[in-house]
Amino acid sequence: HLLRDIRDIGQAGTLSSRIQQQLGSLKGLKSHLEEIRDYLGLVVEGKLPINHQISYQLQNVFNLLPNLDLNEFVKSLTMKTSDSMLVVYLASVIRATIALHNLINNMLDNQASEEGEKKKEKKKEQSEDQ
Repeated sequence: HLLRDIRDIGQAGTLSSRIQQQLGSLKGLKSHLEEIRDYLGLVVEGKLPINHQISYQLQNVFNLLPNLDLNEFVKSLTMKTSDSMLVVYLASVIRATIALHNLINNMLDNQASEEGEKKKEKKKEQSEDQ
């Protein structure tokens, strides 16, 4: 799907704009988490009173987070990452193979053109000698 986004440059959902949107979202999430951290720090220090509605919302957020200690989750995440890395590796190998193939073709074309030039020079020399 990444190649499709790169090819469809005319569309509004290009890869670069999607990455920029995700980056902006992550920055917003970071700022919200920092605000929560600062609030909780002030509550622990006793500088602010406890707002139970905020603590309930935080508890709901933490209850919705996935359990990262489950072996099944870790295994599936590892497999997905391994599959993605395999695709990247294969793409790199294919690109290198195509580059080598193009290099060999270029070298053969250069040799053929050099041989053609040498034949022309020999014919020219032979015609001048006669």
